[in-house]
Amino acid sequence: MNGVHDLGGMEGLGAVDPPAQEPVFYNDWERRTFAMFIPFVLSGANLDMFRHGIERLHPVQYLTGRYYEHWLHTFESNLVAKGVISEEELEQRTQHYLEHPDEAMPDGGDADQAEHYLKIYEAGASTRRETSNETPAFGVGDRVRVKNIHPSGHTRCARYVRGKEGVVTEVYDAFVFPDTNSKEQGEDPARVYNVEFDSTELWGSGNAERHKVLFDLWEPYLEAA
Repeated sequence: MNGVHDLGGMEGLGAVDPPAQEPVFYNDWERRTFAMFIPFVLSGANLDMFRHGIERLHPVQYLTGRYYEHWLHTFESNLVAKGVISEEELEQRTQHYLEHPDEAMPDGGDADQAEHYLKIYEAGASTRRETSNETPAFGVGDRVRVKNIHPSGHTRCARYVRGKEGVVTEVYDAFVFPDTNSKEQGEDPARVYNVEFDSTELWGSGNAERHKVLFDLWEPYLEAA
């Protein structure tokens, strides 16, 4: 969707200057929030619903909130929407810990479940899928144009490549299509292509330094140039 989270090519936000020895987690609550992702997916949600929940944050919240605050927000909003938890239950638990800040957090207590989750985190879970369309629409060397689309829902087609032309450098397998998966309209797997763009195509001829930009794009985003 066209939101403040799509920052590609935007200016005025300052330098990206991460600390040299940045910790994996700054606080214990961040570690706990990260661990909630697999239970979130097993509740019936999916990766693209997770991403779209972050995109729906108010722009001020998105730009001022911390990374794992975004995660917590999408967990809450999606689980409430799916009826896994209620807003009342969430409010009651939040209020309880505001009134009892020194109370210890509950332990999960299920060692087998924790071990199962760890294996998933370590191995990962690919969204590669089989597809009935065995013949790719494009091949390496083909010149393609990114469709000038502006969907109101979730998409992985960044604004700065829309309407731009590039050359296919690699053809991948089919993967879950984010635009439908985020709406629970089916995985609708589609081919993914690596497309090379010239910086002058993306940003204009006024670039001080000419370079190449590589971008992975699902087939429905592309058309022949």
